[in-house]
Amino acid sequence: GEVHIRVTAKAKDEEEAKRLVNPIVKELKLRFKDAVYTTEEEETLEDVVVKLLQKHELTVVTAESCTGGMVASRIVNVAGASNVLKESFITYSNKAKRKYLDVNKETLKKYTAVSEKTAKEMAKGAALNTDCDTSISITGLAGPDGGTDETPVGTVFIGCYVKDKTVVERHQFQGNRLKVRQQATTFALDLLRRCVIAQYD
Repeated sequence: GEVHIRVTAKAKDEEEAKRLVNPIVKELKLRFKDAVYTTEEEETLEDVVVKLLQKHELTVVTAESCTGGMVASRIVNVAGASNVLKESFITYSNKAKRKYLDVNKETLKKYTAVSEKTAKEMAKGAALNTDCDTSISITGLAGPDGGTDETPVGTVFIGCYVKDKTVVERHQFQGNRLKVRQQATTFALDLLRRCVIAQYD
């Protein structure tokens, strides 16, 4: 779910090499805009997300279904995550989605758990029920079974709530069950990053 670009230069010393590299890095940032989350080799996506939330003094809650807590786990990898991560829900069943996230019974019946509408209600419900500033929700089909023509295996809906606004993205991931879950986790963290930037930066 990520692309790493390495820019190198050959020169007589490090200072000159940096002078050669800097305009290229600047051009890459200009072209890829907010798709570039860091230029520090050791900095992870979750590092950037936690720093961004800390910068704006925001809290986050996660509401996960098919990823089973992987998003929260990535956030907890970062020292200082306790300043931003308030709560985390793993609502694998429809009953749990209704009980903890206030997902409407009719939504689940009409649109199913794997839908844009459910992801939206999950994200909003998680934020409002925990008094968090932001939230991320994931619901999807990691496989290998359960897919249909309309909703094939690998379909994942990711919702993000920031500043009373909820955005939902639909993704079609490839690979086995673990790969689908890993990709969904990365895309969820990046959606949260982009939504916070859009509202606050």
